Amino acid sequence: MRENREVAIQISGVKKKYKLGQIGGGTLQGDLQTWWARVRGKEDPNSKIGQDQRLIGQTFMALNGIDLTVYKGEALGIIGGNGAGKSTLLKLLSRVTAPSEGEIDIYGRIASMLEVGTGFNGEMTGRENVYMNGAILGMTKAEIDAKMEQIIEFSEVREFIDTPVKRYSSGMYVKLAFSVAAHLDSEIMIMDEVLAVGDMAFQKKCLDKMRDAAKLEGRTVLYVSHNMNTIRQLCDRCVVLDKGKIVFDGDVEKAIGMYMGIAYSAEKKHNDFSIREYDPWITSNIKINYLDVEGESNNVLFGNNFVFSLNFMCTKNIENLCFRLTILLPDRTAVATSTTSEITTTAGETYQKTYDLDISQIAPGKYIMQIVAFQPTGYGSQVRHDYVPHAVSFSVYTNQQLHNFEWNRRAWGDHVLPTARENI
Repeated sequence: MRENREVAIQISGVKKKYKLGQIGGGTLQGDLQTWWARVRGKEDPNSKIGQDQRLIGQTFMALNGIDLTVYKGEALGIIGGNGAGKSTLLKLLSRVTAPSEGEIDIYGRIASMLEVGTGFNGEMTGRENVYMNGAILGMTKAEIDAKMEQIIEFSEVREFIDTPVKRYSSGMYVKLAFSVAAHLDSEIMIMDEVLAVGDMAFQKKCLDKMRDAAKLEGRTVLYVSHNMNTIRQLCDRCVVLDKGKIVFDGDVEKAIGMYMGIAYSAEKKHNDFSIREYDPWITSNIKINYLDVEGESNNVLFGNNFVFSLNFMCTKNIENLCFRLTILLPDRTAVATSTTSEITTTAGETYQKTYDLDISQIAPGKYIMQIVAFQPTGYGSQVRHDYVPHAVSFSVYTNQQLHNFEWNRRAWGDHVLPTARENI
């Protein structure tokens, strides 16, 4: 139970306010003219033509009343759109800046990476920066010496460790900075989306290290990322920020679904595609008009097929038209793909085809189907005639738990394979 767990970070009523627009007019006379115009509710005589008056002397609430409790040993994901307040929140926690209102109580030392090279002095060598960061965290030289070999080995920059870091590439910066944050004695790790600079192998190593830090070492990890797969892999709880407020706090999958803007409750049986933006990557020889879900709802019982009808119009004779049906997770990660059999169409005709899609191996959960109308041309190439990125939303559900367990997508994946038969 969370109530019995030890608190690492307690945030209460935190707000962060910034002033927008110009601070001064450049002269005392200009500032007085601007002030007198505002007092009288008049237009600023010193403003530039076309400038938005709302931005002058106004304030912007980067965070607008944040209440959050983070527990020790927890890996918390923080997601949201650009400008939602994610980086501002991490800066407050890292004491880079102070809140305008509210209180932040932190129980433990913090190691943070908010941007590439945070906390590094470019004139100092990699080794010297390790000692400096350790000293900032309150560690003795002997304690840092004991960790130095682990830091160098993990960072993969051994041959450059005695080189001034101003000569490092951005990837090398990240490798050393993360290694320092991960190995020096801090109870709380704060990571903004800086790992995206590193290569794929190092990203995986960093995620494994953060996972071990939370699960095995009992350290608290706060991780901001726009990569939903890394949020899934690392975090056991997720917060969604929007316009400076927490709009969701809880299950990772539900948080990702909210962030991606997928309204599951709005699953429609009839999906009309007659009005769409122009797509330069398709020929428009085929136009998919609408999709109708067969049955009572978009909820499919696990083990059953998904049946739907597709209405489309043809403006050109096509001998081998196919539809590619791709099943996606709410974050647009592809789960499975099926292709319809080839059909021949005649220009000017409208067709209504019913398809029975076998999704019996797809695990219970929420999904999207994407449709591409294409024509294979040989040698692995194809012509795309139409494309509907979000044709329909549907759910796969089960009346009973599978083997008395609720299906855990994060741990077991997206497919329930048939029972393995003993080879006698």
